[in-house]
Amino acid sequence: MSITTVFLLFGGLGLFLYGMKLMSEGLEQVAGSRMRSILEVFTKNRFIGMIVGIIFTGIIQSSNATTVMVVSFVNSGLMNLYQAAGVILGANIGTTITGQLVAFNLSEIAPLFVIIGVLMMMLCKKQMVQKTGGVVLGFGILFMGLSTMGNAMTSLKELPEVIHLLQSLSNPLAGILLGFLVTAVLQSSSATVGVIILMASQGLIHFNICFFLILGCNIGSCVSAMVASLGGNKDAKRAAWIHLLFNLVGSALIFLILIFGLRPISETIMQISGQNAGRAVANTHSLIKVFEVIMLFPFMGWIVKLTYRIIPGKDASPEDAYQLQYIGERTILRPTTAVVNGIQEIRCMGEIAKENLIRSMEALYTLDEDKIQKVYEQEGYIDFLNQKITNYLVKINELELPHADALLIGGLFHVVNDIERIGDHAENFADSAKQRINHQVEFSEKGIRQLREMTSMVVQTLDYALEMFSNKSQEHMQEVVELENSVDEMEKKLQKLHVKRLAKGKCSPEAGMVFSDTISGLERVADHATNIAFAILEPENHEINDDEEEENEE
Repeated sequence: MSITTVFLLFGGLGLFLYGMKLMSEGLEQVAGSRMRSILEVFTKNRFIGMIVGIIFTGIIQSSNATTVMVVSFVNSGLMNLYQAAGVILGANIGTTITGQLVAFNLSEIAPLFVIIGVLMMMLCKKQMVQKTGGVVLGFGILFMGLSTMGNAMTSLKELPEVIHLLQSLSNPLAGILLGFLVTAVLQSSSATVGVIILMASQGLIHFNICFFLILGCNIGSCVSAMVASLGGNKDAKRAAWIHLLFNLVGSALIFLILIFGLRPISETIMQISGQNAGRAVANTHSLIKVFEVIMLFPFMGWIVKLTYRIIPGKDASPEDAYQLQYIGERTILRPTTAVVNGIQEIRCMGEIAKENLIRSMEALYTLDEDKIQKVYEQEGYIDFLNQKITNYLVKINELELPHADALLIGGLFHVVNDIERIGDHAENFADSAKQRINHQVEFSEKGIRQLREMTSMVVQTLDYALEMFSNKSQEHMQEVVELENSVDEMEKKLQKLHVKRLAKGKCSPEAGMVFSDTISGLERVADHATNIAFAILEPENHEINDDEEEENEE
């Protein structure tokens, strides 16, 4: 074997993998946000989820991308494990579409796809057209890589030693192990199956061993999702285990069937494939996946329950320690789910800030020192989340995000800032509670009743805002606007009443100062809540004058 043949073989494999990467990532860029919305909405029923999984994986040409996305959705709480099971089933069938395309051997027209893709990327200014050009270019490079590998393998056929080595591969367990290792390294079962199709077409390996190589590919394809789940919560890990258990159990059942009926099965598949070995491998891949789904679909509920035995217990409460719920240092950043995970983490931060706001106001009314201390502890947690989420947003802003997601990044930075400011106000209210205790500042029952009423309006505004933000919904837009206006009016009214009480000597200057600062702070919180509600809906209009904001805070 000459060194040129080796270079051609590995160079072709490199082109094939790069073409698949370009095509897969390009399709995620073009259709990722839309397909993600479909995954969120149409996965309530396991069967429908399976259909969506087939379509989604068929479009983006990567079961790894689909399963990693499902793990991210489960980690974010957008999908439960039973919904995830359906999509994972569909992904296992959808991934066979790549093998079917490879079996068509479009190498002769691959250069046409390359030049069309390059022209679209170089001459068109619209970002969507450029990304579509990347998909077309990837498709062409993929088949040019196949052609290069095919030419190199033609040279291998002239070497009796190589032919003997490859065709001596007949041990089923060795075939499974080899398929697993290659897929785990390449991180793509589609790429491994493509190579198997090419080798079978060239007559380098016996068709019978291809069954076992494909079973190994099935198991190796689980590595990406397992790795992606390492930085997630327990449900994310369980979702990855659903994928692994499905492929392990399905492959074991297929293995038993093949041991006792390999010859008639292989002869039948070759017959329906027109004695074309490459087409037979692609059909085998599809048939194995479909048969696995048919066998295991009724038992997916049991597999889901088994994952609770493998990964027992619940996740630690966010209050147990400073920790991230949906993003982490070990999380694999997928452009299609990166923003979704960020939004969920920000929503979690918002809920913590809201609870701390309520706690701080209760401390102000009741002078409960335990509540005051808890406010300070949670403010430290909010500051921790502010830093970690901001760093995460900076990191994902460097990714090639789907266009719709890229537009949201600026708004997300603002939302994190608004939530952090709400946390600061809660801390200020706790300081006011300490001031009341230290200086024995008394509030009238009427004053406390007015503060409770205003706090209730502010918290309701924040509730609506966080719901609009996390769901990217306009459902409560009118309520937010009305509540924010009502809070503004109430702040003006209470300030006037406060001045009258001071003038009549019904309230001490110390109490008046605390009361005035508190209602001003609550009005600021309502402003921040309104910013949160509109941050994602109208990112281009969400501008904050930092200098003005700092003056207001003072």
